[in-house]
Amino acid sequence: MMSKRKEELGKGIRALLRDMDPGEGPLSGTSVLAANTEIELSAIELNPFQPRSRFDEQALAELTASIRIHGVIQPVTVRRLDSGRYQLISGERRLRAARAAGLTRIPAYVRSTNDQEMLEIGLVENIQRENLNALEIALHYQRLIDECGLQHDELAARVGKDRSTVTNYIRVLKCIPEIQQALKNDSISLGHAKVFSGLSDPVAQLDLFRRSQAKDWSVRQLEREASHYKPGKKQKSPSTETALHPELRKLQDKLSSSLSTRVRIQPGRSGQGQVLIQYHSAEDLQRIADMLR
Repeated sequence: MMSKRKEELGKGIRALLRDMDPGEGPLSGTSVLAANTEIELSAIELNPFQPRSRFDEQALAELTASIRIHGVIQPVTVRRLDSGRYQLISGERRLRAARAAGLTRIPAYVRSTNDQEMLEIGLVENIQRENLNALEIALHYQRLIDECGLQHDELAARVGKDRSTVTNYIRVLKCIPEIQQALKNDSISLGHAKVFSGLSDPVAQLDLFRRSQAKDWSVRQLEREASHYKPGKKQKSPSTETALHPELRKLQDKLSSSLSTRVRIQPGRSGQGQVLIQYHSAEDLQRIADMLR
């Protein structure tokens, strides 16, 4: 029953996304109440489920200038509220630019949809329409899985990708923050991040990441290094590590991942102990200190 409901929801969303081209009329069988009508800008509320949190100011200014000359070419999509007002489903850039251009009305498709559909529509539209980096796409995919209850194959069908592609994006979220930041800045590729995500030890990820950055490894070179990766000698007693309680080991790994360095928890008696944080340079120490603040 759940699978059938998700399939029907997916069909409705795919129909909606196909229907967003201003040159096409609304498709039959979808929840359109009115198409290509004009609505007062003051009557439209922003979408509280909008997954996008930042907008390129220069691109927004260029769109505003274009709207002043040509008007809004592509209608926004809204849903009608019980109050008689409207809530934006998609097209926040156009809405912002139209307001900045001094328009009072905007062309819109009016639809009937619930909160769950609004969230999924917003996420899917952002993935398909925006120039997102690989990390942002991965985070969007994860939200669709967590908040919309989708499996990887269902998500792949929604966004028009292979299941393996979706899985590869999701896997990069297992990388330590330093690697995720590099992916966000486009200083490494999705292929690099995929290799790093295959290492379960966050310290191993960090070590291999720093070596790969210093030597500017290709994905193929990184794969070769990762396949026979051997960490440096550990300055610790084997008995201490093996005796660590599973919950403490889990916390130790989480701290290592969060701080992007090796963290060791050494429990003592009567609930006392110490936490050792490794740093590699004065700059690395300052980075860790800033994070701890």
